[in-house]
Amino acid sequence: MDVFHAIQNKYLDDFKAAMDTDDKNVRDAALLPIMDKIAEEYPDLSAADLDLVSYKMQKFVVRRWLLDEGKRVDGRGINEIRPLAAEVGILPRVHGSGMFTRGQTQVLTTCTLGGTKDNQLMDDLTDEQTKRYIHHYNFPPYSVGEARAPRSPGRREIGHGALAERALLPVIPPVSEFPYALRLVSEVISSNGSTSQGSICGTTLALMDAGVPLKAPVAGISCGLITEGDRWMTMVDIQGVEDFFGDMDFKVGGTKKGITAIQMDLKNDGLTMEIIKNALDITYDARCQILDQIMLPCIAEPRKEVSKYAPKMVIMHINPDNIRDVIGKGGSVIQKIVAESGAKIDIDDDGTIHIASPDAESCAIAKKCIDDIVFVPEVGQLYYGRVVRLMTFGAFVELAPGKDGLVHISKLADHRIEKVEDACKIGDMMWVKVTEIDEKGRVNLSHKDAMKEIKAKEAAGEPIK
Repeated sequence: MDVFHAIQNKYLDDFKAAMDTDDKNVRDAALLPIMDKIAEEYPDLSAADLDLVSYKMQKFVVRRWLLDEGKRVDGRGINEIRPLAAEVGILPRVHGSGMFTRGQTQVLTTCTLGGTKDNQLMDDLTDEQTKRYIHHYNFPPYSVGEARAPRSPGRREIGHGALAERALLPVIPPVSEFPYALRLVSEVISSNGSTSQGSICGTTLALMDAGVPLKAPVAGISCGLITEGDRWMTMVDIQGVEDFFGDMDFKVGGTKKGITAIQMDLKNDGLTMEIIKNALDITYDARCQILDQIMLPCIAEPRKEVSKYAPKMVIMHINPDNIRDVIGKGGSVIQKIVAESGAKIDIDDDGTIHIASPDAESCAIAKKCIDDIVFVPEVGQLYYGRVVRLMTFGAFVELAPGKDGLVHISKLADHRIEKVEDACKIGDMMWVKVTEIDEKGRVNLSHKDAMKEIKAKEAAGEPIK
């Protein structure tokens, strides 16, 4: 302890001069020659001892500056946010991308849209069976200037990814409005504190760039705390050294109207209500500043359409009793539809069908196939069908594949005809009106009534459907 006090008395001004910068790389480089001098002057100190001296000296400087002078390491005001920047669409091939920069912290997030079959299957102890919205967070070694092999996700990556995921979940549209699975990946490009909050902002940008109709944009900000006895002070948007040597990292994500996620790392014995209220107040002001001055000027609202590279989605609803007809024996029918259209098809038990494909034409082909299978003609409706069979008593007109009805010879024209062939032939297209569906499901049609109704609509200027 005496050695530390001696070092403190002799090198305190040197440490202050080295640490008085907003660039952590400059700070680290300036501290190296100081530690080399200390190592030469005190050869009995081990490497671990020197690391402890460096830690204690930096902690002493940071805390004294804040408590005694109201001074931050990088010269900012207590409630001043580091320089901000936002950009979207910087990766043209992905479905959505956003980069958020705050000081030396920079996060790039990409958004990938998939069909509902792409939902993540959950095998944990919760009641949730699938996850539709997924957020992953990567913290590569180069982001903090280290050269080492990347490893599998650790506690930090999993925790920060979960925090950012939780912050955006309340504003993600339901599947009924936006029938996609969403995977967001935040890559930390450079780190100097608050990367989890940077990933919240970057994720919001990427989602809006991808055309996801968020209920409201979300921003994230951190709040620090320094305490000494009854004295305390908070500061917004803490950087690395303020996190390491302070007493709290209070992370808050939310919209202008409310908080969506909170996480707190605490090193002291607890917080008073006054401290908590102060932290919530300054983080709200900071969130509004980030949204109004940086994020919304970059992209004011979600794009009207998803990327041309994103799968196209169609939702349709059928009678649950018809599900077996669409699937077919052993899945033969639905497999044929998938093969012909190239689309992915998911069917829910309530009759909701999600059709996904890289292009809209494939979705349309699959939807028409399903519409044809579940087609049920309605009495009084007009249909445009093909004549498929002629009988002496009338013509059969196909309303949909495998679904036809009979136009009796007396209903083929508004005048008497001797033979069916006098009014039509196989392959002709004609308008027909459903006049009756008997107890056996047989459909009776009328071309005469259909043309009468069409002429009346044309005279009234009404569209013919």
